[in-house]
Amino acid sequence: MYTFSSKLKTFSFVLMAIGLLGIGYGFLTAPKDIQAVENMLDAESKEGHVAHHELTTPAEHAKVLTKEQVEVKEIAEKKEHAEHVFHQLQNKPWSAFYVACIFFMLLSLGTLVFYAIQQVAQAGWSPVLFRVMQGITSYLPVGAVIFFIFLILCGLHFNHLFIWLDPEVVAEDKIIAGKSGYLNFPFWIVRAAIFLAGWSAYQYFSRKNCLAQDESNDNSFYKKNFNISAGFLVFFIVSESIMSWDWIMSLDPHWSSTLFGWYVFASFFVSGITMIAVVTIYLKSKGYLEAVNTSHIHDLAKFMFGISIFWTYLWFSQFMLIWYANIPEEITYFVMRIQVYNLPFFGAVVMNFLFPVLILINTDFKRITWILVMASIVILLGHYVDFFNMIMPGTVGGSWFIGIPEIASLLFFLGLFIFVVFTALTKAPLLPKRNPYIEESKHFHY
Repeated sequence: MYTFSSKLKTFSFVLMAIGLLGIGYGFLTAPKDIQAVENMLDAESKEGHVAHHELTTPAEHAKVLTKEQVEVKEIAEKKEHAEHVFHQLQNKPWSAFYVACIFFMLLSLGTLVFYAIQQVAQAGWSPVLFRVMQGITSYLPVGAVIFFIFLILCGLHFNHLFIWLDPEVVAEDKIIAGKSGYLNFPFWIVRAAIFLAGWSAYQYFSRKNCLAQDESNDNSFYKKNFNISAGFLVFFIVSESIMSWDWIMSLDPHWSSTLFGWYVFASFFVSGITMIAVVTIYLKSKGYLEAVNTSHIHDLAKFMFGISIFWTYLWFSQFMLIWYANIPEEITYFVMRIQVYNLPFFGAVVMNFLFPVLILINTDFKRITWILVMASIVILLGHYVDFFNMIMPGTVGGSWFIGIPEIASLLFFLGLFIFVVFTALTKAPLLPKRNPYIEESKHFHY
């Protein structure tokens, strides 16, 4: 049985405490009124600012607007811009929290999908890793509850992340109004409840059956897991695409992509597989998982490499087709990210494609622990940045920067994730006893 070390537990509590303080600081320091934002913008624009009416000739004044009208128009435009920036800065701590919340929840979902695939494929190499996968997926119900509460707060207008939830926006925007039959709060939150409950139910029953199989005299519980895993994968295929539209793509409600569901899936799927490798290596270094050998680690590294290539294929396909077509309502999505988010946007490509390819393409490197740990950290951070790129431009626009709320949210959910996962690992032996393929898995070598 695994014992949760006091040092690691204390470390998780420290991360959560620091994270909560930073999250609180982010909300406390967010602007409380438009006047504060107007003062900030005025201070930023004092140098180099030229009024609109100073750029217009007297003849143009006569044809277009009087001097007084120009000044009134400028004041109105400045006020509108200040209100826009005000909402963006108010969104900033909410957005930072949202990125971390959805990333860790979907990371555990990615692990759950990988686990279900192993069950349905009746894979012989992976049963020695099942308890690690179950430990990581134990975070899913916890993350789902926090995430669902967050969605309810969005519907109650505690923030402006999803602008289509604002009746005034819907009334003035024909495109969003045309989607209101699908993008409305009651239907949206019901879909979320179904998806989160369905995923969590599979996580619970699959773990329960796996533990029951250890005490069984036949393979009945294994067969039950096979059946519910097949059903879960069908449910997941449908729910994942809708989830990606509801929770991420609708942050930019004027934009859509037919590849988006696959793209989001690839990002959290490789993150889940990478986390399996990280936790396995950690437990192995502490003297646990004696049956796990370098061949198991090598296989995980191959999946990390392969899904990283798959993510890159989807990234390039989505980007190239939209960029080449140059349709205004589509291309604005990437214009914002290239011009305003160019460092995280292209940095994600380096971290999620170039780095894994250069490191993990070598067969020997897939078996060297420290190299694999280094690659895993880069991949996990890279896909965190990927979710940052998907969420922040639609919620905070150009008012982004990596500050205390962003770092604190990451620390809080990392600490919570560590605590939940490693607590779950203490609840059962790390090696399944009666899985039909456990002996094959123990002697897996190539």
